[in-house]
Amino acid sequence: MPNPYFRFKQFTIHQDRCAMKVTTDACLFGAWVAARIPEKASSVLDVGAGTGLLTLMIAQTGNRLIDAVEIQEADYQQAAENIGQTAWHASIRLMRGDVLDVVFQKKYDVIVSNPPFYERDLKGGEQPKNIAHHSEALSLGELLSFIRKQLVSGGSFFLLLPARREAELLRLLEPLGLHIHHCCYVQQTEKHAPFRIMVAGAFEKKEHKEEGRILIRNRNEYTPEFKTLLQPYYLHL
Repeated sequence: MPNPYFRFKQFTIHQDRCAMKVTTDACLFGAWVAARIPEKASSVLDVGAGTGLLTLMIAQTGNRLIDAVEIQEADYQQAAENIGQTAWHASIRLMRGDVLDVVFQKKYDVIVSNPPFYERDLKGGEQPKNIAHHSEALSLGELLSFIRKQLVSGGSFFLLLPARREAELLRLLEPLGLHIHHCCYVQQTEKHAPFRIMVAGAFEKKEHKEEGRILIRNRNEYTPEFKTLLQPYYLHL
């Protein structure tokens, strides 16, 4: 059974009522995004807030206004509690609803999402987990169209996806005029194939897409690259 809470250096994530729990790859993504957000970016939107983890990791690194949207009531309530106990609560606005139905009053410098991973996959019997893990409420195509609509012209977007969906992502991005600037492949160890991709993109098309990789572990220890990214957050780093 997952731990009911996850304590970081500057905040605590309670997750006993959330369908999507704290995972190592989600923490890595949050740290990777926070390190890459341009300093001039003043407005951020987190699509699918879940526990509030990604929102809080970004909030820790800069003085920004952050909006976050969560569709599920239980997750929304717990994220609100997690955010409300931090020093950054006044700069975060958490909204309950479907991003496709919410009326936004502005466009954003940065849009980030750790979206539902699976489409057309076998589902379990728990509906909240199905919504969190499968694209029942928000498909990847819908998410990318939303990003195109709500991102400012010079803005950036960040996504975490299963590595096997890279070709699908590229196919969907092209007609929307969105382009990948950096793709980082995440591997559990050197012996494992990539299981996640962390993507940074924008409207502007670059001649050469940057590529990188991060190994989470080397034998039984976190790798130096992983430690460097997570050191500001993990208690024991």
